[in-house]
Amino acid sequence: MRLHPNAKTTPKGRALLVERVTERGWTMAKAATAAGVSVRTAYKWLARYRAAGVAGLADRRSAPHRCPHRTPPRHERWILGLRAARLSGPVIAHRTGLPRATVGNVLRRHGVGRLRPVAPPAPVRRYEWAEPGALVHVDVKTLSRIAKVGHRITGDRHGQTRGVGYEHVHVCVDDASRVAYVEILPTLQQDDAIGFLRRAVAAFGARGVRVVRVMTDNGSAYVARRFAAACAELGLRHLRTRAYTPRTNGKAERFIQTLLREWAYARAYRSSAWRRRALRPWLRYYNERRPHTALNYRAPITRLQQVSA
Repeated sequence: MRLHPNAKTTPKGRALLVERVTERGWTMAKAATAAGVSVRTAYKWLARYRAAGVAGLADRRSAPHRCPHRTPPRHERWILGLRAARLSGPVIAHRTGLPRATVGNVLRRHGVGRLRPVAPPAPVRRYEWAEPGALVHVDVKTLSRIAKVGHRITGDRHGQTRGVGYEHVHVCVDDASRVAYVEILPTLQQDDAIGFLRRAVAAFGARGVRVVRVMTDNGSAYVARRFAAACAELGLRHLRTRAYTPRTNGKAERFIQTLLREWAYARAYRSSAWRRRALRPWLRYYNERRPHTALNYRAPITRLQQVSA
């Protein structure tokens, strides 16, 4: 039940008002004053109680009992029949000669305002490579530079600072262990993407992990010939996600969500430099101490330690 925000009584308060009058012998004026309502309102609730009992003290729908201009039932059945044939609202309106607004109201009232997909959504196919380095996921998240504390922290969109530019967070996540390597770079272009890939492979190599495959989306930097040449030079097989299917690179996407929630938007940073300085400690915490739900609440680094043991 949704009460009006300015309502002075609830069904329980109305029952108390009626009880005071009918059983305790209070006068109507005294009971109305105690409930904070007018005597006229008090008499209304008493009348409803006498007519329908406790059920009469509940809120009634505000819709009118009669609606002379409502769409006739035969027209509603016509509209719903055409909807069952998977016709859109504008097409139904054109075929029936009824206003589009009328058709839309009928469809929404019957819960068919949106056409359901013909085929059910494809089931989620989860996978995980057994060996660290067998596949790493690479992606980029663009963040606005910080000139002052923004609306993501304050909730206030007034006085936003514009024109301060962007910086790009390149991420690389190992599929098997979830160990991540992250850098903040000035662009999304080939040079930065290739340089990041080289340094990420080297960083995993320093942990004793040989990277075999790399998965990216179809961004311009990743489909470039120079990126393909860099992958060949590093001995990597380059996999790309299917078009319009970002979930294929889901581990990178999920890591970016965690990165934004626990690092990028976790504090009110004074500037972009303060945010950059906070990245390395957070990344060390993520890799070495933060419990990961997909790893049975163990830190990602423990997967690498199991392999090296």
